[in-house]
Amino acid sequence: MCGIVGYIGLDRAGSVMLDGLKRLEYRGYDSSGMVVSAGKGFEQIKRTGRVVKLEESLKEPQLGGNLGISHTRWATHGDVSEANAHPHTSSDGKISLVHNGVIENYNGMKDFLAGKGYTFQSETDSEALCNLIAYHYDKEPKDGKKNPFHEAVRKSLRHVEGTYGIAVVCPDFPEDLIGARKGSPLIVGIGKGEHLLASDVSAITHCTQNVVYLDDNEVVHLKKDNFSISTVSSKSVEAVIHKVDWDTSEAELGDYDHFMQKEIFEQPTSLENGMRGRFSDDGSTAFFGGLNLNPQELCQIDRILFLACGTAWHSCLVAEYLIERFARIPVEVEYASEFRYRNAPLDKNTLVVAISQSGETIDTLGALREAKRKGFRTLAINNSVGSTIARESDGGIYQHAGSEIGVASTKAFTSQIMICAMLALYLGRLRDLSYGDGVQIVNALKKLPEQVKEILKQNDKIAAVAKKFAKYEDCLFLGRQLMFPIALEGALKLKEISYIHAEGYPAAEMKHGPIALICEDCPSVFLVTSGETFSKSLANVQEVKARKGKVICIATEDCDIPDGLVDETILVPECHEIVKPILMSIPIQLFSYHVALERGCDVDKPRNLAKSVTVE
Repeated sequence: MCGIVGYIGLDRAGSVMLDGLKRLEYRGYDSSGMVVSAGKGFEQIKRTGRVVKLEESLKEPQLGGNLGISHTRWATHGDVSEANAHPHTSSDGKISLVHNGVIENYNGMKDFLAGKGYTFQSETDSEALCNLIAYHYDKEPKDGKKNPFHEAVRKSLRHVEGTYGIAVVCPDFPEDLIGARKGSPLIVGIGKGEHLLASDVSAITHCTQNVVYLDDNEVVHLKKDNFSISTVSSKSVEAVIHKVDWDTSEAELGDYDHFMQKEIFEQPTSLENGMRGRFSDDGSTAFFGGLNLNPQELCQIDRILFLACGTAWHSCLVAEYLIERFARIPVEVEYASEFRYRNAPLDKNTLVVAISQSGETIDTLGALREAKRKGFRTLAINNSVGSTIARESDGGIYQHAGSEIGVASTKAFTSQIMICAMLALYLGRLRDLSYGDGVQIVNALKKLPEQVKEILKQNDKIAAVAKKFAKYEDCLFLGRQLMFPIALEGALKLKEISYIHAEGYPAAEMKHGPIALICEDCPSVFLVTSGETFSKSLANVQEVKARKGKVICIATEDCDIPDGLVDETILVPECHEIVKPILMSIPIQLFSYHVALERGCDVDKPRNLAKSVTVE
C-alpha cells in the first residue's frame, strides 16, 4: 500500500512528485508529504487528508528543486496525523525517508536508538528506520573512500526484519537519492538528466517509459546522470532496463465522473484485448504464449491450486467451477494469506496458479514463493507487466485489461474470469473436450464484448433500482453453482464502496442460518440462470418473499420469472454457461456503484481501503 515517488535531476522535483502522488493516491490517501531541495537546504511539508491538501499548501519554490522524496500514506502503525505522515526526518536532521512496508523489529530499534540519544516524534515503524540510518551515518568515516550515506543505508537494512520499499535523502549529499526494496515494490525510472523512484510504474510514465524493476534486497544509488544497483550485502547488480508499453491516458478520467464508472464501461474493450490473438486458427481452442509448459507437461497435471486474495479469490472460485466442468481437472482454491502459513499436502503433479491484478499482493507473493520453495510449477495471471509475481512465476498470462485506478476492482475481475474460462477451454481441449464444444465456447467468448455493451445500456434502469435500495443497511447476495462466487463478489462490491453490510451465500445455504436475517429491511439480490437449478432458485426466492423480504433478481433472458414474484428484475443476454459469470457481474458492479453514489460515498477511494495490498 502507500505510494512513493522520488526524483533527482532537473529543477522540477516538487511538481513531478506531486503529479506522481496524484496518480498513486489509490494506494493510500490518509495523508501525504514531501521533502524537496528548494533553494537553501531541504524543506519538508506534510498534510493529513487527500493529496489536494498537500498541493494547496505548496509554495512555488517547493514545486522546483533538483531532488526530493514524497509519499501518500495508508496508515499501518499510528493513527492519521501529520506527525505520522511521511517523510520522516531523523532527530539529528541528517536523514529523511519515505517507507512502504512493515518493520517488524522496530520496537527493538527504538529502544536501542533512544539509548543513543535519538528521539521520536511519531508512532510509526518507519521513523525507527530513519533514525537507524542516521545512527550509522554518524558512525561512518567521512574520508571520501566510500559514500557514507550509501553505506549507512546498506548497514541499516541488514538489521531490518520485515518488508520495505524506501526512498532516502541526506542534506549532506544533495546530488544523491537512494532507494531499496524487500517485499514492497520499487521501480527506477530512467530519464535524460533525471531519474525517478516509485512504488508503481503509473507514477512515472508521464516522465519516462524506461524502467528498472528492483528485486528484493537490492539498493539503488541514483544521481541525475547515472545510477548503480547493488545488494544489501554489497554485491554489484547489472540493471535490466524495460520499456513500458502503457498509455498514460488510462490514468485520466476523461468524460467520466469516477474511475470506477470509467472502468465498468471499459469492460467491452478490456475483454476484447484479453482475447486478442489467443484463439486457434480453427476456432476450437485458446492458447497462451507465456505458460512455459508444453501440452505434454500440462497433460500430466493431476490437480490445480489457485492462490489469491479478495476479488481475485472470487475469480479463482469461478475458475474452479469452469476447469472442473470443462477440463475435468480437480481444483482447489486457497486464500493466499492462509496457504503460506500452513503445511498443505500437495501432490507432486500439482500446478499452482496465483492471481493478482497488481502482481504485488504481498500475501499472494508469499504463497507463490512458498509453492516454488517446495518445487511446484507456478503460473501467474496478472495485469501488470514487470510485477514481482509475474517475474517470479515460472510462466504466466497477462490480462491486457489496462490500468485500473478505482480501488474496487471491476474490469480486472471480469478479465480474470475470462482468462480462467479460456484456460479451462485450453486444458479441456488437451483432454476430452470435443472440437464442437470448443467451437461453441470460442464463439461465446467472442460475443462477450457486444453482450457487455448491451448490459451497460441498462445503466439508467439499474441506477433507478439502486436509488430505491440505497437506504438499507443490510443485503444478501444469493446464487447457485457458478453464481455463488458472483454473489460473493456482489456482496464485497457493495460493502467496500457503500459501507452496507452485505453477505454472499449459495442460495441453498440460506435455510441453514442466513434466512434468520430476512425481513423488510434486508433485501436480497438473487443471481438466477436457466438450467437444472432454475426451479430451485425460484423456490429460494419464494422463501424470501414469504418472510416479507424484498428481492432484486438478476437473470438471463431465457429465465421465465413469474410475474409479481420479485420486486425488481435486471436481465442479461442469453449466453453460454462459460460466460454467464462475466455477464452477471456487470449489473452488480453498476448496482453497487449507484448505491454508493446515492449514499454520498467516495467510490474511487473508499474508507480504510487501498488498491494494492503490499503490507501483511
